[in-house]
Amino acid sequence: MRKLLLVEDDVSLGTTLLERLQKDYEVAWAKTLAEAWSTFTKTRDFDLIVLDVGLPDGNGFELAEKIKKISPALFVFLTAQADAESRLRGFELGAEEYIPKPFHLKELLIRVKHVLEAHAPAKELVLESCTVNFATMSVQRKSGQIEYPPVTDIKILQMLVEKSPRVLSRDDIMNEIWGVDKNPSHRTIDNIIVRLRHLLGDEGEKHIRSVRGVGYQWATEETT
Repeated sequence: MRKLLLVEDDVSLGTTLLERLQKDYEVAWAKTLAEAWSTFTKTRDFDLIVLDVGLPDGNGFELAEKIKKISPALFVFLTAQADAESRLRGFELGAEEYIPKPFHLKELLIRVKHVLEAHAPAKELVLESCTVNFATMSVQRKSGQIEYPPVTDIKILQMLVEKSPRVLSRDDIMNEIWGVDKNPSHRTIDNIIVRLRHLLGDEGEKHIRSVRGVGYQWATEETT
């Protein structure tokens, strides 16, 4: 089940949203920036953050900026601040949707569903040399031989594929895979990329591109 973090200080609205969203998703509800940050950093595995902008202890944009530094999380902003400047700021922060209050509950549910469907986890990657199954963490060669690479390697490959065409920094990868409290070296990431290229027969960076000074990018559309 997909996991959502709802950040809304209005108790009446928050209760309504929580009750409805829980029918389809696993939802945690926070009423302040501090509570939302604490909830997010405990697990960091939320698929989507539904975030109010005006909160008692600050601005929702501030929380989005903090989370973006450690996670490629998806955002949907809910706010009474519907002016052009606020909307632009929301989208500059990478918001998938910016929904002004008041809004129709069904519209919100539809938009949340569409955002999650558009970013559904990759199930399988089909290449000329092999097929990668992200559910079983396995690689099947054209000969039929099945291999089981290190799980961390496959998770990083899946992250690159799902976030494409975004370029991921080494810090993005480390924070997503290991968490902010564990910090392997950048060399660890580089070594895993070398292994993945060998695994996929990726000669000439056809699939995994190195972007100088930034990180790595999945550069093929052979994804299913």
